[in-house]
Amino acid sequence: MSLKRRLIVGGTAGALSLATAVVSQFEGYRSEAYRDPVGIPTICYGHTGDVDMGQTLSQSECKELLAEDLGTAFDAVDQRVEVELPPARRAALASFVYNVGEGKFARSTLLKRLNAGKVRAACDELNRWVYAGGRKLAGLVKRRAAERKLCLRGLDP
Repeated sequence: MSLKRRLIVGGTAGALSLATAVVSQFEGYRSEAYRDPVGIPTICYGHTGDVDMGQTLSQSECKELLAEDLGTAFDAVDQRVEVELPPARRAALASFVYNVGEGKFARSTLLKRLNAGKVRAACDELNRWVYAGGRKLAGLVKRRAAERKLCLRGLDP
């Protein structure tokens, strides 16, 4: 395997590992379906969409869903971002997309600034995404701070 290919694979694995840690920490794990703070049926590590209240899944099923959902988030980041992303920044953005969805990411000032090469300003935009259902949520404040820290990794102070 060429050095370039090994670096790409290593960077991808590093980003996935970082994003998995962030998402797992902030979403938490629940094997039984519940309603999130704005009432959306949710299960496992923040999985939404095809969730029925009363549904239960094993931890291995939840880990599979997490991997699939993060894959979708990484795909959205890779399709929308036009600049080079180091693994930590890519992980931060994947965690963000996992939480807010591709549509909101695609329309965000964060993405516009990032694609314009304004990396620090783009990372700072994460701090604005702390509301759900019109309420500022402490959990989102903490999550965005962690994502911002990852996003800024490697930039000069």
